[in-house]
Amino acid sequence: MPKIKSSGAPRAGTEAAIKRLSRSNYVLSAAVLVLAIALIFTILAFSSSISSIKTEISNLHFSSSSNSSTVPSYNITGNLIVPPTSIPSDPVITKQMPFGSRLTNINQPLNATDLAVINNAPNSYFETAGEMLLNGSLVNFASGKGSSVVPPFIVNGKPSTIYLGSITCVFCGENRWAMALALSRFGTFSRLYKGYSSFGDHDLPTLYWSPAQYNQSAEDLGAFYNSSYINFISIDDANPITGGFVLNPMGTIQSRINATNNTVYIDAMKFIVQLNNFQGTPYTIWGKYNVAGADAVDFGNSTPTNNTLPMTNMTHASVFKQLANPTDQFALTEYAGADIYAAMMCSTLNGTTTNMPSICSLPAIKGIENSEGI
Repeated sequence: MPKIKSSGAPRAGTEAAIKRLSRSNYVLSAAVLVLAIALIFTILAFSSSISSIKTEISNLHFSSSSNSSTVPSYNITGNLIVPPTSIPSDPVITKQMPFGSRLTNINQPLNATDLAVINNAPNSYFETAGEMLLNGSLVNFASGKGSSVVPPFIVNGKPSTIYLGSITCVFCGENRWAMALALSRFGTFSRLYKGYSSFGDHDLPTLYWSPAQYNQSAEDLGAFYNSSYINFISIDDANPITGGFVLNPMGTIQSRINATNNTVYIDAMKFIVQLNNFQGTPYTIWGKYNVAGADAVDFGNSTPTNNTLPMTNMTHASVFKQLANPTDQFALTEYAGADIYAAMMCSTLNGTTTNMPSICSLPAIKGIENSEGI
């Protein structure tokens, strides 16, 4: 059978078809590549979103301090510093002065009525404020989120609250009210004193743990506090109250504490330095939880929108009146801030004693422990 020769036309058509097919394959490949790239970016974006969500979730709970594993645990014995009841060089001033530049009644000890507002506040106040914190009905900010877990500082068999603040600091001034309320759930103050933040830092009425050296650069150490559950180790850095906010260098504070030869305070300050996370005042440790800053922003019945703080125009009497009958946002936020600190200490004490403080059984405290990841 003779061979049939293919003509040039079919061959040319076939080559054209092949070229068209090649172009189609190229277009298809390019489209697939584009889709693949889009899919990769979608996956990466999704992964990033998941990572972001995980980060946000983790930020809602307490995280271990970055270097807490390298910080030695302290389990020591010793006496705490007992401060003087008065300081001749920094006396009580009774002269009436205008808001914003007041020293009226500075370093005056609280009378029995005012002291009872702190020591004897009913648990129902803490429960009400705690429930409002949990259901979001507080206007002012209050939260312990972002704090870190650290080894508890044990003295004489008890965990400690360690406080490093400044008498000139506005946030320390506000925060001491919540701290005092929280500490009253675990022990009793036999003395507290009237004080202020500095003239240049809003001149807020506050509490001092002991008489302040408000005319000089110094360290106010110790408090008149007794508890069968915890220790309270207080350090307030002092500078002239008529100036602005001033915090002495950490090295200066530590050297002054070392000069006291008090082992408990020397080791407490060493512990703060070893944690290596101090960024400013107030700085507190509540058992096994480290709070780097105030746990509330509470300067009135609403969040400040400018540099004028309503609390500047309050007196000690007006603050005590509100705390004695907490129905406004300011007072309730102070109790809520106290609840957060109390929850930290309750969590620390859990399992260490069969006779827990009564505040630890409040539903709101247990709710805060859950919501804050304590």
